[in-house]
Amino acid sequence: MPRDGLAAWVFTLLIGALALLVRVANLGWPNRLVFDEAYYVPEAHQLLHYGFEENRAYYFIVHPPFGKWNIAVGEWLFGYNSFAWRISGVVVGCAAIVLLSFVVRRMTRSTLCGLFAAILLAADGFSFTISRTGILDIFLQFWTLLGFWFLIVDRDRFRTQLWRACQSGVIGTWGPRVGFRWWRLAAGITFGLSASVKWSGVYFLALFAILCLVWDWGAYRSIGLRRPFVATMRRSLPTAFWDLGIVPVLAYLVTWAGWFAGETAQGRYWAEGRATSYPWIPEALRSLWHMHAEWLNFHTHLTTPHPWDSNPWSWLLTGRPVLMVNDTVTIAGAQHMRTITMIGTPPLWWAFALAGLWMIWWAISRMDWRAIAVLVAIAAGWGAWLIDTERTMFMFYMAPVVPFFIMAVTFVLTDVLGRRTDSVRRRKWGAAAVAVYLGLVVVMFGFFLPVLNGTTLSMSAWDLRMWLNLWS
Repeated sequence: MPRDGLAAWVFTLLIGALALLVRVANLGWPNRLVFDEAYYVPEAHQLLHYGFEENRAYYFIVHPPFGKWNIAVGEWLFGYNSFAWRISGVVVGCAAIVLLSFVVRRMTRSTLCGLFAAILLAADGFSFTISRTGILDIFLQFWTLLGFWFLIVDRDRFRTQLWRACQSGVIGTWGPRVGFRWWRLAAGITFGLSASVKWSGVYFLALFAILCLVWDWGAYRSIGLRRPFVATMRRSLPTAFWDLGIVPVLAYLVTWAGWFAGETAQGRYWAEGRATSYPWIPEALRSLWHMHAEWLNFHTHLTTPHPWDSNPWSWLLTGRPVLMVNDTVTIAGAQHMRTITMIGTPPLWWAFALAGLWMIWWAISRMDWRAIAVLVAIAAGWGAWLIDTERTMFMFYMAPVVPFFIMAVTFVLTDVLGRRTDSVRRRKWGAAAVAVYLGLVVVMFGFFLPVLNGTTLSMSAWDLRMWLNLWS
């Protein structure tokens, strides 16, 4: 790891603090529920007061409770108002900026690259907007990224422990025993919490669990074991099954504690008095299972058209950003617009597809573990939505995978920057190109900021920012 830890913290926290200041400004506007806040904010308020979502007959709760508990923290601190139900998202969104910086720093062994990633996420209009809204996806982004951080720390620690064992001559037929892997356990807990924000977190858990075993296989292979696959199956699989299989389920169930204790929670007593072929399963768990089956049926058959739904293929070009707020104001007889639109900063988002292809090239030509990890995350956070494109979907489903696309863009920038062995001229041109690109992203973020935060604009100024017809 780089030895500039203090500088890394100072500059990363500075970026995070600037992002926080920009996000907090006028956070309470509009002073009403917008878009899916209509569901999650009242449910968070109910969790705060009852420990569970109140079973009201006029709507159907379709998401687990943990993301709403995140929103409830703000309501607990500041009351039931628009600032309060949005502040948790702002804090978590800024924490994701700091976290991404250190994730990339660890993956690249470069503080500078970590700062590149932090700047890009801080200047992403989509992430800015979603962090200022009381909906669940920003929390899914943070907890997914945190789980990934724990996994890459575990990867580094595991390889270090294997190397030390080799140095001491303690290897064995199936590789040395390295003790309990606390970082992987932490990842399992975190991914369980992620799944309790939204079920789409399960895709990340499943694919990252497989990736973790592949990393272990590579580690065993690197120390010269004759049968690294068998060593992985014998040494790693049993404990990985516990850490990334059982523990996430337990963490997920813990988030339902209020529901288990609730008297009037939705579906809580469905199994009471019902015949079953599995009498050994507690009624509460059977009730929870039934409610989850109903949720699964709801999500898989959700095809109702919506004015702002979109196809996952369009997300990479920020093709149909969700219009959260659309107010008109008359000033001096002229109509003005106040909008909040989830537009991803174009020079950043329009680089996502290219960066993904670049990672495929890295994976094929270099077998680069970082590129493979990013591609696995993209498969989980974007590719999974291609399974059923007839389903009603929205661009904000991209939230948990955006940091991984930004990782890909950052890795491309490292190639543009050049190697230390390159000529001074090559490095200067590379540094200039990277600086221009980062500057362009920041400038474009500032240009689009008025349509991201609800600034009053004349119609001509608003039209100037609607680059695509699908944005308006």
